Amino acid sequence: MLLELNIRDFIIIEKMKINLDKGFNIITGETGSGKSIIIDALNILLGGRASKDYIRTGCNKAFIEGLFYLEKLENIKSILDEYGIEVEQDNMLLISREIFSSGKSISRINGRVVTLSMLNKLTKKLVDLHGQHEHQSLLLAENHIELLDSLGKENINNLVFSVKNEFDKLKKLINRLKEIGIDEMEKERKIDLLKFQLSEIDSAELKIDEEEKIVNELSLLSNAEELLNTVNSIVECINSSDYYKTSLLDQINSISKNLNKIAKYNNKLKEYNDIIETIYYQLKDIATDLRLYQETIEYDPAKISLLEERLDLINNLKRKYGNTIEEILNYRDKIAYELEIILNNEEEIKKIKQEIFSVEEQLNLICEKLTKERKLIGKHIETEITKQLEELNLKNVKFKVNFEKLDCFTEKGLDKVEFLIATNPGEPLKPLNKIVSGGELSRVMLAIKTILADVDNIPCLVFDEIDTGISGKTAMIVGEKIRNIAKSHQVICITHLPQIAVLGDVHFYIEKKEIKGKAAAKINKLSYEERIGEISRLLGGTKITEMTKKLAEEMLITTNKKNKVS
Repeated sequence: MLLELNIRDFIIIEKMKINLDKGFNIITGETGSGKSIIIDALNILLGGRASKDYIRTGCNKAFIEGLFYLEKLENIKSILDEYGIEVEQDNMLLISREIFSSGKSISRINGRVVTLSMLNKLTKKLVDLHGQHEHQSLLLAENHIELLDSLGKENINNLVFSVKNEFDKLKKLINRLKEIGIDEMEKERKIDLLKFQLSEIDSAELKIDEEEKIVNELSLLSNAEELLNTVNSIVECINSSDYYKTSLLDQINSISKNLNKIAKYNNKLKEYNDIIETIYYQLKDIATDLRLYQETIEYDPAKISLLEERLDLINNLKRKYGNTIEEILNYRDKIAYELEIILNNEEEIKKIKQEIFSVEEQLNLICEKLTKERKLIGKHIETEITKQLEELNLKNVKFKVNFEKLDCFTEKGLDKVEFLIATNPGEPLKPLNKIVSGGELSRVMLAIKTILADVDNIPCLVFDEIDTGISGKTAMIVGEKIRNIAKSHQVICITHLPQIAVLGDVHFYIEKKEIKGKAAAKINKLSYEERIGEISRLLGGTKITEMTKKLAEEMLITTNKKNKVS
């Protein structure tokens, strides 16, 4: 339900805050006071067409904000999850829209910027506007089949579930058939390609860790000459074979002898000599090991060439089939399986086609039963809505639930359902969105909503111009029907009829004042005494008398008694 509506700098509204109640909310006011402007603002908040003309004169932008409480979160949770919008823990949803003087507008849901299509998809689940606005779920033909099904009992619900279940099976089978069912020419091309790729990978005889080994071996072979020279230089330095050069070992040996001579004078010198002797033998071992290592170093240009060719082959395969040898081998297994399926898919194709035929037969049987049940409900809807429309003073109206058989299965079956209407004698039946009169359209919607009240999941209904062209008994009937809907929905209704106004659970009065030389609309929630005065005005026009005030009070008292009884 809509808890709060904030409007700033919108047409003649400078700043307005409306705290709405659950149940039946009435808005009244004199002609031109700004009643319908509130509905215009709400329509734009919900995703209606915006224009810079809505911005109040002298302002840079208009701002509209609505705070919603989601009593049944499951109805819109999938949409919120799809857009990644989180709901507050108290199930609150804040929607806002700004209109700028450039003509652009920005919409936000819980602080996140959304597109108009995203906004519309969500708000169609929150509010139905009935009047001269496009934000009406009942005007969309694609919703009619769901509304019809919602009036069905357990039998139709089971059939709808079975149709969806079988349709899901059919989709999976058809998708599987598309995957493997290719024509012969394409099949041969695919087989040739897969065989070539398999042959290319298999002939390489790849091993998981060979690339790293090749790279390391190439590094050694390519730098063999430098390694030999450097190691030889180190060995010569440690233990030179040149008679005229003093090696490192000779120098250390000389140091050791000298220390040994003087070690008898100081134990510390003895320790130093022991360390020098250890270094001497360690260097001697290193020199021996390096000589042995020299013997392992080889320079083989032919082997280098072979290793480079192998590395080129691996890199070429990586460019085609994967970033690593492991990925290449995984790809090889994948295409081997794919090739096997293609070579042996005739039997599988035959099997899938038989399954498709079987599911379609079953689906067709269920759809026939579902269509039969839907048509029974359709006849009931036609009778009930025609009756409702007659009560609403729309005589000689023809209402029809039209059925067309689709060419292919859908998750809802084989039916295309659309509500059609002819509001005047001699006129052909037309879709609901072809009704021109706002008041007429509102009453048609009221009739439909009356039938659907218990199953309609849209929590907030707004009626604008519903009392156009009616009075007296018809006005009372309209009011009673709206009040009945308000028992299970939040209803916001703009009216100029006292018969409807007295039925509201809460009453708002809007008036236009002049502030600083500019027109400004203000709204107030009326007390009981103030309601008597406003209903008296609605009864007697501009002139309020004691008689009209007494009648207004009697109407309110009578209504309250009826509400308590019901």
